[in-house]
Formats: sequence, C-alpha cells, structure tokens
Amino acid sequence: MEDYTKFKLKRKEELSELLKHKDELFVVSCNKCFKEFEAEDEPEYGEFEAIVNELGKRISGCAKVDFLCNKPMTEKKLQAAIADNAKNICVISCGLGIQTVANLIEKPVYAASDSVCFEGRHGMALTKQRCEACGQCYLNLTGGVCPIVDCSKSLINGQCGGSKDFKCEVDKNKDCGWDKIHERLAGQKRLDMFTGLPVQLRDYSKVNFKTINDYVKAVREKRLVGFYGGLHPSEYKHFAEHLALQTFPKPTTVVIPLSQHAGAPATPIVSVGDAVKVGQKIGEAGGFISANIHSSVSGTVVAIEDRLHPNTGLKSSAIVIDSDGKDTLHESVKPCADWTELTVDEMVELIKEKGIVGMGGAGFPTSVKLKSPKPIDTILLNGCECEPLLTADHRVMLEYADDIIFGLNAMLKTIGAQKGIIVIEDNKQDAIELLEAKTADIPNIEICVAAVKYPQGAEKMLIKRALGRQVPSGALPLDVGVVVSNVSTVKAISDAIQTGMPLIERALTVTGPNIKNPGNFMVKIGTPVSEIVAYCGGITDADTVLKLGGPMMGFLVHDQNVPVIKATNGIIAIEDAETEPAACIRCGRCADVCPMELLPLYYPIYAGADNVEGLKDKAVKDCMECGCCEFICSSRIPLRTSIKYGKKVLAESEGR
Repeated sequence: MEDYTKFKLKRKEELSELLKHKDELFVVSCNKCFKEFEAEDEPEYGEFEAIVNELGKRISGCAKVDFLCNKPMTEKKLQAAIADNAKNICVISCGLGIQTVANLIEKPVYAASDSVCFEGRHGMALTKQRCEACGQCYLNLTGGVCPIVDCSKSLINGQCGGSKDFKCEVDKNKDCGWDKIHERLAGQKRLDMFTGLPVQLRDYSKVNFKTINDYVKAVREKRLVGFYGGLHPSEYKHFAEHLALQTFPKPTTVVIPLSQHAGAPATPIVSVGDAVKVGQKIGEAGGFISANIHSSVSGTVVAIEDRLHPNTGLKSSAIVIDSDGKDTLHESVKPCADWTELTVDEMVELIKEKGIVGMGGAGFPTSVKLKSPKPIDTILLNGCECEPLLTADHRVMLEYADDIIFGLNAMLKTIGAQKGIIVIEDNKQDAIELLEAKTADIPNIEICVAAVKYPQGAEKMLIKRALGRQVPSGALPLDVGVVVSNVSTVKAISDAIQTGMPLIERALTVTGPNIKNPGNFMVKIGTPVSEIVAYCGGITDADTVLKLGGPMMGFLVHDQNVPVIKATNGIIAIEDAETEPAACIRCGRCADVCPMELLPLYYPIYAGADNVEGLKDKAVKDCMECGCCEFICSSRIPLRTSIKYGKKVLAESEGR
C-alpha cells in the first residue's frame, strides 16, 4: 500500500528534469507527522539519494528534521546544518515545509516531493504558509511562494493583471502572490526558471480558510510571546486567590524527612527520647548540596525511622516528633543584630544554618546559589505562580510584601548584584500594584509584568522573558549572570534575619474542584497531609486524584499519611483524568509546546529501549519536566514518566 501521509516523492522523470544542470545538492527531509510514530527516518530520502546517484549528481549534505513547518525549531536546525557552499536546496516534505525552508534560506529551494490530499490534519503549520495538498507541488518553480494559497484567485497560469500597489484586486488587504513570486525569483537571480508555463492541478477545490487562519495567527503570536512553546491551561485560581493566609492549627505529631531538598539527605543530630524546641536544628546538611533540618514544634523525638516520602512515594529516613503543644522557641531563634554589617560569607552561612531552600518546588539550597563562582548582575524573583490552581505565593506577595523586599535587598547585598526584578504574571493585578507602590522609590528593584503563560516561572523561561537572555544547553542561570529565587524563599530569608526563625513552615494552597473548603495556609513542616485535607472538609468526589503541588508538576498522593515538606506549595484535589495511552501519531503537539525546544515524542521510544545514545542525542537532560508535553499529548502517553526513567538510564550509564 502506498504511504500517502502528507507527501510523496516526485516521480523519477520529474526529478530528472528538475535536477538538470544542478549539482551540489543539500537535502532537507521532513519526518512525516500524523502517522504512527517510528524512530527510523522516512524512506523518501533513501529513494531520492538513489535517484540522484543514478543521475550522477552529488549530495553535499542533508538535514533530517522533525516537523519542518515548525519555523522556530527549523530555523535553528538549518542554521547549524546548511553550509555556505551549498548551492541548491532540495526539500522532501509537504508544501508547508517547503515554504518554510524557502522563507528561511536565500538560496534556491526546490520541491522534491508533492503534497497529497487526504482526510485529516495537514502539518503543524507554525508559519504563515498554507498548503492545500493539491498533489502537484511546483514551489520549485515559484521560489517557494505558493500561488494557490497566496493568490486570492488561485491563479496558476500567471499574473491576472489586477495588481495595484502590489495588492490583490480581490482582497485589498492581501499582497499579490505573483508579485511576491517575482520578487523572490529576482532576489535569487532565477527569473528564467518561471516563464508562465501552466501547471495542471489534480484538484481545483479551494478550502475557505479565513476564520481558521485568523484564529491560528492570533494563537501563534500569543504562544511565542516571551519564550518558545508553553501552554495556557485553564487557571482555576478563583477557588482560593481571594482567601487570606490562615495559620494552620498545631499538629500533634510531625514527620520531618531528612531529605526535603535537592542533594544529599541531612544527617540526624538528635536521638529518640530527646526533647526539642521550635527552630532547633535536628538534622545537619549532608554535603555541599544539602540543607539543615529544624524542628517545627516543641516536644519529644519519638522515632527516627523510614517513612513514606511525599514526592517519591518511597520510604526515606525521617524524624518523628510528638508535640507538647507549647511551641517553646529554641535559644538560637533570635534576630540578627545588624545584618548590614555581616560579610558575604557570614550571610551565606546564616542562610545555610537556617536551612533555607528554594520553595518553588525544586528545593535547591539557597546558600549554594548565593555563593556563585561567577559574577551576578541581576536577581530575578519568581512571583509568577504559573501553575493552575495554586495561589499561596500570590497571598505571600499581598500579605508579606515588605518581607519580600527586605529579603531581596539582603540577597542583592550578599551576591553583589546591581538589580533585582520581581516578575509577576498579569493575572495578579493587586500584587503588581502593591509591589510597584512599595518599590517606587527603590532604584535597584523593579517589577516586571508578564503575560500569563505556563511554565513562565521556570528559571530559564523567566530569564528569557524578563531579560531576553538565553541559558545555553547544559548551562545554569549563573552562566548568564542571573540568580533566580522564589518570593516565598526571600520571605524565609527575611524571617531568618529579622526573627532568627529557620525554615520550619511555609505557605501552601489547599484547593481544587473536589475539595470542600479551599484555602491558603501557613503550615508547619511535617504536618500530615491527611490532617490538612480533613481540616478543609475532605474530598467531595470519590473519583478524585490528590496531588502535592500543581496539576502540571505535582506529585500524586497514594497515601495521605505523608508530611508537608519545604517544597510543598499546594495540595490539590482534582478529577481523575487518567486514561489508557494510545500509540504516538507524530502529531507534533509536544514539540510545539516544549519550552526547551525538545522533541519529547522520542523519549518513550528511547527510554523504553534503554537507548543511551538516543537519549543524549535528543537532550533529555535539558528537559525540566514541566509537563507541557504530557498535558497536550493526543495519545495520552505518560511522557514525564518516560523522561524521568530516561534520565535515570542516562545517569547510570555515566556512572552517577
């Protein structure tokens, strides 16, 4: 059976005529979309190569591209692949891909294939071009400008004569397609290639595209704002954004894991039977990348044992403390006398001693960030809270604005940065207005308002959106002179300096359509999730999934007897939408939305086969597991699971 997915190679006779008097061919070949996914290359390139060899021509190079009509990703790929001495570019793809390449490259571009008409989608079309799959592509004659879709009359026998001021006589808002063809061919010194010869079409029907085209254009512009890809999922922040932070009732028992941060677990420095106080250090950082752990209650250590970890679902060491209900402060909890007199090393040590880590979800030790080996000129504060449902950081900005500014000033002094920028998404106007008013007279702090987009709060996305800087593959924010921190983290820094309190509590949101009484709470680290859910009235629907964090990057809760940790920013109860995955159809939506500009569709294939080289080639380590690909996947493939496993396979192969 002939494969009519998107395009087919032109007949040998047509290619022979096309390639007459041409040599030094650079071939751009598209891997077809909307078909069952296979990791192998499409066969058209091999067939084209055989024909070229038979004709005595030479192929000087090739680029095999996924989703060729995805202009942003294709542009990067071709810039790196096409050499300056490449003379003739032959493209094997549907008309969308050919037009995309022709718009990106000033060299002559030729269509080596024909688009074909079929029932279903036609290309990703992340460009202004369109293709009607007429079955006889002649973009090689017109420099890559299609008169069928670029001419309102779909004229194929030459210019109609109605052009005035380079505008179409039918649609005054549309540039004349034939003027564009003439301009393109003149620029390539190829006017002799097109002499008005008629081209016989196999299908004269024309699709009315105006409404869809206007919509796609608006969506395309929106999705490329700030950074490539991303999503605009329904926010559902109305459940809790208007609810002030409450102090959650004191827990009777807390379970404090020794691993609730990036890096090595802490080492316990208390024993069973010891009396402890609020703010007392009970776990010592286990290495350079690690963090101290403190008691969130006063009482007695009743166990040091393995308990379920809220993020991994596996058992890990934890300190269990029965509260005496008194909340007696430890002697170490006292304000810093004059923090402005502290040296950089003393400030870093203070933040390390107080166990402060990133509270946006990653839990990276803040003291390590502040001890940057490279110069830092800007500190970005993430106030985006771009995950749907979550509103705790929003409330922190409203209720602890002065503490945020204080903590940011302390970070600026410590790291020696010249500027601090607080980035807030435009769905939090009250927080924007408040912080703008409070920083109006502070010259080195500014507020950056960002249009809502997920995952805008991710470090690399935030840097690109606020500063226009690109963090290279494998690099860190410090490599472009930036440190990124969460607003709740700088609030914790403020607490450590002004009150001496280590990180023993955090703001979190309890929300979702299936939670009875949503709210925002200041919760002590180690409080059982089961107590929090019960306090909020419990779950209202049996067909519910409970997650710690947001719906995109949160961790499924299979047992509510797990504790809140430093990185827990939410408890959400949402409908169980789990479905059986189907086969990948190469729809390209995962590549469309991936903010890291990766090709996630390969990860299940390569991870499933423990293909280390494939995982390296597709840069799985650059994936930040934001969940965009899984959210948008037409086949409901659990891509994040494959990505996590792929990273594990790669780490093991590298001996880590």
